[in-house]
Amino acid sequence: MPDAAEIPLDEAAPAAKPAVEGSAAAAILLMLLDESEAATILKHLDPDEVRELAKAMFDSANASEVQIELALEQFVLQSRSVSALAIGADTRIRTVINQAVGNVRADNILAAVAPQRSAASLEMLRWMDVDAISGLLASEHPQVGALILSVLVPDIAARAIETLDELLQADLVLRAAQLSSVPAAAIEDLEAVLTSANADGQRVVKQAIGGPSDVAKIMKQMPKQLSERTIRALKKHDKLLAQTIEEEMFIFENLRDLDKKSLGTVLRSVDAAQLAIALKGTDEDMVDLCLSTMSKRASETIRDEMAEMTMVKRVDVDEAQKAIMMIVRQMAASGEIMIAGAGDDYV
Repeated sequence: MPDAAEIPLDEAAPAAKPAVEGSAAAAILLMLLDESEAATILKHLDPDEVRELAKAMFDSANASEVQIELALEQFVLQSRSVSALAIGADTRIRTVINQAVGNVRADNILAAVAPQRSAASLEMLRWMDVDAISGLLASEHPQVGALILSVLVPDIAARAIETLDELLQADLVLRAAQLSSVPAAAIEDLEAVLTSANADGQRVVKQAIGGPSDVAKIMKQMPKQLSERTIRALKKHDKLLAQTIEEEMFIFENLRDLDKKSLGTVLRSVDAAQLAIALKGTDEDMVDLCLSTMSKRASETIRDEMAEMTMVKRVDVDEAQKAIMMIVRQMAASGEIMIAGAGDDYV
């Protein structure tokens, strides 16, 4: 067999082209555009996407000719799947409807059938730093503050509320948890606070935001001591709502976050039949994780009970899982197990 060095160049296997995809390919394309054209594209992206592309543009500054060709090939291939009808469709449709039935009727029709858009104010909030948001929460009416809190990413909301007065924290959390849908007038108030107008002047429809689930996500990002204090304050105003938020903060799936010893401690306190029903509504990985904390005999008993079940009502599974999570919270409160919050650190 000839040495690799003796193989003629024309017989050697072609070198594999380096992969260029995702943000790297997008960054190369942006670098090829005029500055104003690239800026126009970036205006339509999320803050995280802009940051990712900015980093990729620096990394792509020394892209090779082959990498540039690969990025252009990807763009051409993907562009073939984009319908010509989609380009500028929103503007054309609105213009046609306006001309056909008049502005007032067009607004009513489009509000009902057009895809919902985020208000300009909600977009602006995503670009503000935490200190500026915290200042707004402290200075504005609590109802406006609750709306701001509800539309933020949970970890940003948790950081923004952390420095506020305890009474204001509880008030904002209570109001945010009581939100369900928000009328256009409330969105307009928020826009006025942020000195922003709706981008295209269209009437803002109700936004489905807030509620116990969103507040629970925020609370989970707080340090444990702060979240517990806030829950206690919330219970003085609305005990049932506080309980709902607690249930949402640590759901059955979060058992995966417990260390094996704590999980075993919990499951030894759970009735076998109840655990079998609860596990019936989970995936096989969760079943294996839970049963791995038990003796071979106990785990086989649970598996046998699950196998004997045919159809289990979703409501029965939910009730069984909630009962188990009640035990988890009781054990955490008594110190038998440890549930760490976002700001907790143990060694």
